[in-house]
Amino acid sequence: MCYIKGEAIQKATLLALFLNCQSHYFRSPELKPVLRSDYQPPAFWIDEVTLEFDLSPRGTLVTASLSLRRNDDRPNLPLELVGEKLDLKSIAIDGTQLAPDRYEIADGNLVIRDVPDAFNLQTQVSIDPVDNKSLYGLYQSSGNYCTQCEAMGFRRITYFLDRPDVLARYTVTLRADPISCPVMLSNGNRIAERTLDDGRREVVWQDPFPKPSYLFALVAGDLRCHPGKFVTCGGREVQLEIWVEPENIDCCEHALRSLQKSMLWDEQTFGLEYDLDIYMIVAVNDFNMGAMENKGLNVFNSKYVLASPETATDDDYLHVEAVIAHEYFHNWTGNRVTCRDWFQLTLKEGLTVFRDQQFTADQTSAAVKRIDDVVTLRSRQWPEDAGPMAHPIRPESYISMDNFYTATVYDKGAEIIRIYHTLLGADGFRRGMDLYFERHDGDAVTCDDFRAAMADANNMSFELLDRWYSQPGTPTLTVSSTWDDELNQFHLEFAQSYPSLSNEIPGATGRKPVPIPIDMGLIAPDGKSLPIVLSDGQTAQRIDGNSAVLLLDTETSSYTFTGMTERPTASVLRGLSAPVALQMERSNEELAFLMAHDGDSFNRWDAGQTLATNLILKLADCVK
Repeated sequence: MCYIKGEAIQKATLLALFLNCQSHYFRSPELKPVLRSDYQPPAFWIDEVTLEFDLSPRGTLVTASLSLRRNDDRPNLPLELVGEKLDLKSIAIDGTQLAPDRYEIADGNLVIRDVPDAFNLQTQVSIDPVDNKSLYGLYQSSGNYCTQCEAMGFRRITYFLDRPDVLARYTVTLRADPISCPVMLSNGNRIAERTLDDGRREVVWQDPFPKPSYLFALVAGDLRCHPGKFVTCGGREVQLEIWVEPENIDCCEHALRSLQKSMLWDEQTFGLEYDLDIYMIVAVNDFNMGAMENKGLNVFNSKYVLASPETATDDDYLHVEAVIAHEYFHNWTGNRVTCRDWFQLTLKEGLTVFRDQQFTADQTSAAVKRIDDVVTLRSRQWPEDAGPMAHPIRPESYISMDNFYTATVYDKGAEIIRIYHTLLGADGFRRGMDLYFERHDGDAVTCDDFRAAMADANNMSFELLDRWYSQPGTPTLTVSSTWDDELNQFHLEFAQSYPSLSNEIPGATGRKPVPIPIDMGLIAPDGKSLPIVLSDGQTAQRIDGNSAVLLLDTETSSYTFTGMTERPTASVLRGLSAPVALQMERSNEELAFLMAHDGDSFNRWDAGQTLATNLILKLADCVK
């Protein structure tokens, strides 16, 4: 969804504290949690959706035609469509208007009894975009129409099966006054436009790829276009359009170049080619989220698109590039393959955050990017993991879905994806991604499906990785070392544990050891990296010359290293190869040595940070 980091994530987690993690003293009996274990597939599928919008600020008419068929696995159920703030004008099945006794509106939802196994449902509703202050669904602000449908905003547009596992193809017709709405955009490809007899303009859009309703988008108003193009690896020319409010038209070139770089990188790194004839970004000042990956029509707040040399800092340029990339990468990890239910949110967000992190690392400095990501993780996600807002990256329940757009789901979710990459290497991870898309393109899937693709593509078992998805909290990795002078052997002892959490937090009791990949190396007293040689009978996940990845999937484990004549210094958890807190006694001299000689840039920085902290605390003690 919307690129929400920093302040936005902090606000989301504070809301989670109030609504989802409050003590029983504040719990309202009306707030019934939704449970992951209660998931049921829909009673009906929707194959085709035809929408017609007659745009008007206070009375937009939405005419919907839905091609429905019954889910054979759930027979004999009525059709129940969700809706909010909708004024129903008409309803028909296969062209025949329904009598009032055939349907009812209960709690805002439309329930239709005795429907055929396959049929076409036509409805017309009236909505008020100006009065829609929630900024979900279709709203009008500053004269522009805009939509935001993730997670559950489409139900404010028309009656629908507004859930991510219902995927349909959309044809959308937009009609409006050409003076107030000279530009009218929606998902997919523009297939027709004309001027109507009454002077209004009509534009028709068609999206050939099935998508869930949360990816629907509509934008209409007075906008200007900054155009470009991109030729895909398959030789297709894609039209690129960045639409902004008139005063912002001179600030779009960096966003366009960032989009082109993102498209090229995704082809080169993952073999993923863009699939439509046009790719559009809309940046408006009043968009309520950071950015949203709607299929072919991303909608951004202007903050995340605009950049000019006169006002933008280096950080601004980097941030725009990262957000543009994040939403583009969702085209495959979120759109072409989407979530079965909202409990799987980290499936698309954690994976896409990891992908945008890798992109930025490749475009800039991998070491600086990794340091920046870990600083974010430690300062925002770890406190969340240690307090009353702790939750797994794949939660077991929620009261309001909006509460789970959190640092845990996004940033810790990306760290779990990084674990696959660390264990498998770049080639093995790519094999897993290829199988994931081969199996699930066009589907709504789960975190388990991703894990299975990674495992099957590499002939491995990742069963224990499920614990990372289901357990809250940041594990602590305790490391100790000893040197055997007689045998010239170096021993490393590893232990993992979880800090205590309130028993009221789901998953906080009975937590089990998680698989922790430990990227490490050994450094000789002269500062040179040593070859990794394990004693007989011990194996690593992989050894690449002077570095190794060890796997700790039990509470404790030990490794013995040979082939040395002097005690080495261990560089452990390189690149923060797992989202764990490291506890390892190291003298200031040892930290200074690592800062000077460690071959891993992240660990050099981390040793320097720890050394500086130690010295500051020592100086503070002297003041006392």
